[in-house]
Amino acid sequence: MKKFLSLLLGVAGLALLPAAAPGIVTRDAVVDRPAPALTFKGLDGKKVSLASFKGKVVVVDFWATWCEPCLSEIPGYIELQKKYGAEGLVIIGASLDRKKPADVRKFAEEQGMNYTVVMGALDNIDAFGGPQGEDIILPTTFLINRAGRVVHEKQGLMDHAKYEAIVKQAL
Repeated sequence: MKKFLSLLLGVAGLALLPAAAPGIVTRDAVVDRPAPALTFKGLDGKKVSLASFKGKVVVVDFWATWCEPCLSEIPGYIELQKKYGAEGLVIIGASLDRKKPADVRKFAEEQGMNYTVVMGALDNIDAFGGPQGEDIILPTTFLINRAGRVVHEKQGLMDHAKYEAIVKQAL
């Protein structure tokens, strides 16, 4: 419950701070650690394992339908999936909503999300080994290279062109 309150307060705070403006992030870090062996629940109820994307570059974006900064990034992820999917890019949007998967699926369809959307949990963010002991800010995004290593993490919004350049380096 404490993490949920921190998440909620962090998101509310993000909306009030200049960091909510595009191009400003609260964390932008190059890292190098193994990706976790996570399995998410797909919106259709089927399991979606990170291991099934071995050999691909994977963006895992933790977001929520009520998170304005998260919604601002969706068009960029749609564009990245269209542009680089054939080169091995996979984008996974892990919803932290408490809504039913059917509600998240409807939202994803309305937004035209052309990438994999799954149901996530706060524990999934911890599994990535991100900043420990800090509040979780949405969106929180991890980039996994073809070798299965987390090579970048960010919290908050980032300019789309800057993030695209980071993704291209991993491709």
